[in-house]
Amino acid sequence: MPASADAVLDGLDPEQREVATALSGPVCVLAGAGTGKTRAITHRIAYGVRSGVLQPASVLAVTFTNRAAGEMRGRLRQLGAGGVQARTFHSAALRQLQYFWPKAVGGDLPRLLERKVQVVAEAAARCRIRLDRNELRDVTGEIEWAKVTQTVPEDYPAAAAKCGREVPRDPAEIARVYGMYEQLKRERGTIDFEDVLLLTVGVLQDRHDIAETVRRQYQHFVVDEYQDVSPLQQRLLELWLGDRDTLCVVGDASQTIYSFTGATPDHLLNFRVRHPHATVIKLVRDYRSTPQVVHLANGLLSAARGRAAESRLELISQRDPGPEPVYAEYVDEPAEAEGTARRVKDLIDSGVPASEIAILYRINAQSEVYEQALADAGVPYQLRGAERFFERPEVREAGLLLRGAARAGHHSDPQLAGAEDVPAQVRAVLSTRGWTPEPPAGSGAVRDRWESLAALVRLAEDFVRARPEATLADLVAELDERASAQHAPTVEGVTLASLHAAKGLEWDAVFLVGLAEGMMPITYAKTDEQVEEERRLLYVGVTRARKHLSLSWALSRTPGGRASRRPTRFLNGLRPGSAAPRPGSAGSAAGAGPGRGGIERGGTRARRGPVRCRVCGRTLTDAGEIKLMRCEDCPSELDEALYERLRDWRATQAQLLGQPAFCVFTDKTLLAIAEAVPGTESELASISGVGGRKLGRFGADVLALCAGDEPASEDVSQDTSEESPEK
Repeated sequence: MPASADAVLDGLDPEQREVATALSGPVCVLAGAGTGKTRAITHRIAYGVRSGVLQPASVLAVTFTNRAAGEMRGRLRQLGAGGVQARTFHSAALRQLQYFWPKAVGGDLPRLLERKVQVVAEAAARCRIRLDRNELRDVTGEIEWAKVTQTVPEDYPAAAAKCGREVPRDPAEIARVYGMYEQLKRERGTIDFEDVLLLTVGVLQDRHDIAETVRRQYQHFVVDEYQDVSPLQQRLLELWLGDRDTLCVVGDASQTIYSFTGATPDHLLNFRVRHPHATVIKLVRDYRSTPQVVHLANGLLSAARGRAAESRLELISQRDPGPEPVYAEYVDEPAEAEGTARRVKDLIDSGVPASEIAILYRINAQSEVYEQALADAGVPYQLRGAERFFERPEVREAGLLLRGAARAGHHSDPQLAGAEDVPAQVRAVLSTRGWTPEPPAGSGAVRDRWESLAALVRLAEDFVRARPEATLADLVAELDERASAQHAPTVEGVTLASLHAAKGLEWDAVFLVGLAEGMMPITYAKTDEQVEEERRLLYVGVTRARKHLSLSWALSRTPGGRASRRPTRFLNGLRPGSAAPRPGSAGSAAGAGPGRGGIERGGTRARRGPVRCRVCGRTLTDAGEIKLMRCEDCPSELDEALYERLRDWRATQAQLLGQPAFCVFTDKTLLAIAEAVPGTESELASISGVGGRKLGRFGADVLALCAGDEPASEDVSQDTSEESPEK
């Protein structure tokens, strides 16, 4: 604990010190990513308390997450200001509501709803409106948005249209469900999370005596992440303040990424309008990221447009130089995931802890291919803010349906009629649960569900490309194998998270993946304002990295697909070889250059010349054909007996290693071996999926099996996870 008030200021940079000593009047701190904003405001509160200017019990610091509030309380205790209240808006409001309710209304505060969605479901049923599970979640989200923007049911359709919201159902239907939901709560004497703020606002507006009691208690306010304040939270803050201006707000308009929940940067951007004499301090010294990362972050915002862009901060790194950001282009999404997993493994081998590495993507449905690639590479991981892919309800349900269809058989199940191959069978089964060839409009739970089912369809297509003779039962077995491999608990691992879930966090190394048009910005970002929020989301992702930063995209979704994708427009002029966007066209996808120089071609492994079919000699381009080294239509020379021996041998090795079978060799690789029947190490090494380490570990056994002999050894003491097997 600092020995004195002045000692609290030790170690602060000039701008942070200015924040800490600005104890009177309205103060607005514009704090860029990594500039030490929490340090500045906690030292400000502590300096005020330790110098006698502020009484601890009279200060209320509010932020948006319990984690952030807990961190703030911990820092304040260390600085000798332990009596200060640091809470979320909802926590502070709930305490006041519980205390004043008997006086303001009488009786006990109504019970807080534990499961809002159940009441919304009942409200929809009362209105004779049928909602599936995903629509239910989306309609619940719309009701929450309406309440934080102080929109009553009858005004919802007009408000949603004015804001350009992608609504999950007809707005009039949502308004009816919303109205019935409110009626049910009143009948049962319950309130929800948003009501806590609404009722606190109502009490403070109607009862001036209670408002004055609160204002006597709290005389100084600090608001963190002010760019994320909703209209309802701003109204509550105004009622806490009354006619005073003893307020300090901290925020960064360039990190506004939650507008879909009702958050708006307008309150931050208009602070000087409401408080003309406010002290405005900018924190731009970035202590988190290297100059290379900061340069890219500044470049991203240099092309931004709109009100938030007008107050952007030019960050200045305070760290020693580090590696340049890596730009990697891949032929398809599985190759991107596999290449990312290899580079993650290299970082871990070089000494970077797995817990200091993150892979960040735009939507949660993208996680499956990265979960699989990391599992294949033997890299532990943990998901943040989402269920593992195979634990998602729609994926579990799809697995059960596919298993049932596989048991019933192709000719016995009417829904499989006309579906000759496995992918067609999967599409037929999943179409009964919401999969369609084209994605649904908008975002939300319906889109998330579709993305999960679409990932299963792509997985089936990849699987059959590798094993043309596979049946639906084989695919179900593969899904079970993948699911069990990814359910292993991990204590320390690489973080997989969406960009939204990564806000407020940081890592030594960050991989930003899937940065192709259509995903970044996301397809349903239509207006200039929505596109600019996507840019800010990418900016948040970039600024999570301390030292290592990788940005990657795939030219096609699936192996062998048409390479029609382009890297995100936000990297135009920033990635090597790309042209800067034309003036006034920052929100357009136009202006992309060739993007060749300096970009790592991670999607295709280094090869000596083209790969040709060993049957007809044609140059191969399809990933599955390259794997087998022959055209799909050319006659197979599969030694079926050898293939079965290889599978039995692989099962034994996997059991001894305690790893899934595909971590030894994938089915695709075993097929290629059984067709080629290599007789030497060089012939075996030429098969895709047999790398140097695996050749050294398993080569003798495989060659013995190919020669019709028994494997020489069953010693599996070495770790096969040193090399990522092919998918």
